[in-house]
Amino acid sequence: MKISRRAQRVEPFYVMELAKAAAAQAAELRPGDRSMLYLNIGEPDFTAPPLVQAAAQRAIQAGHSQYTQATGLPALREAISGWYASRFGLDIDPQRIIVTAGASAALQLACLTLIEAGDEVLMPDPSYPCNRQFVQAAEGRAVLIPSGPENRFQLSAAQVEAAWGEATRGVLLASPSNPTGTSIGREELARIAQWVRSKGGVTMVDEIYLGLSFDDAYGHSALGLRGADGTDLGEDIISINSFSKYFNMTGWRLGWLVVPPALVHAVERLAQNLFICASTIAQHAALACFAPESLAEYERRRAEFKARRDFFIPELNRLGLTVPVMPDGAFYAWADVRQWCDRWDIPPHGERPDEGGSWALAFELMKRCQIAATPGRDFGSAEPWRYLRFSTASSMPQLQEAIERMEQAL
Repeated sequence: MKISRRAQRVEPFYVMELAKAAAAQAAELRPGDRSMLYLNIGEPDFTAPPLVQAAAQRAIQAGHSQYTQATGLPALREAISGWYASRFGLDIDPQRIIVTAGASAALQLACLTLIEAGDEVLMPDPSYPCNRQFVQAAEGRAVLIPSGPENRFQLSAAQVEAAWGEATRGVLLASPSNPTGTSIGREELARIAQWVRSKGGVTMVDEIYLGLSFDDAYGHSALGLRGADGTDLGEDIISINSFSKYFNMTGWRLGWLVVPPALVHAVERLAQNLFICASTIAQHAALACFAPESLAEYERRRAEFKARRDFFIPELNRLGLTVPVMPDGAFYAWADVRQWCDRWDIPPHGERPDEGGSWALAFELMKRCQIAATPGRDFGSAEPWRYLRFSTASSMPQLQEAIERMEQAL
């Protein structure tokens, strides 16, 4: 059977190879052996809080399971708008909000609405691999621009201007970012958006970790950006968000888009044809996310994520797994592994991507410490062998145990 060129262009998610190896090793452990610590998974260890679970049960019992509008329950769009007002001080028209089947569907809808075949979209390197696959699935081309610690692993306005060409359609950013947990400063992001607007392009910002910002200097939405002359840049921004991370609803597959008013009907038409609507049960449950009791619980959990970061990052630095930029959000540590490669006689990189560097070190950590972490290979091509991503979404006792094991391994 002939497979489409589109499908063949999509790269495999190499981290799954490591995940399978970790699962296989864990299956071979005997009673009394140390269990595998999974610091490779970017998923909160918290589940949906009680009010959300109860709301889902009520919706099922009441038979509220039929299709909704393609744009989502009006009440949920209103609730999301209210969250922007209370959390960020932004007045976002609910009509600009489109509820989707997870952030993945939101990204797909945005890319299919805005990208033509041959269009180029600028992205930082490193960045979340699936984001560039959405660009490619829309027949566009993701142009990865090396973005090191000097730029917080994010694109700068100067880089965007230098890379902009005739085929450039816009930028796809993430703030905070996976895998680095770093965000773009408000002024720099405004300069990028201003430049993109001047070229008639589009600015898409993945904000799925925005609720898990720990630093007021970066905990802002791109929807509130203003130019140097005071013009409203947020009206042109396409923001992608999700109930998965801050709201702890990963498997519920619920997200949303905020788009300029002119794009609403085009996105709605695509959503009607591709998805019909997001899960009705999940939408009814998500209404309870915005109850005061739930929001208080989410803030308590956000403080816990920050406490985990504040413990784990300094410990990694102490052990020589240096994190060049302190993450200001999300739950990731992007660690430079060169010191450990030297200590364990691992070549910095081999002739193939699966030789040496962070890839080999990840397997050594599994073997020596029973710790699963994510090598940099999936996240770009700018020295991916140099970095390893740890997730701090696990509990504090597990993070403490991981540090103890790594210290013993030295």
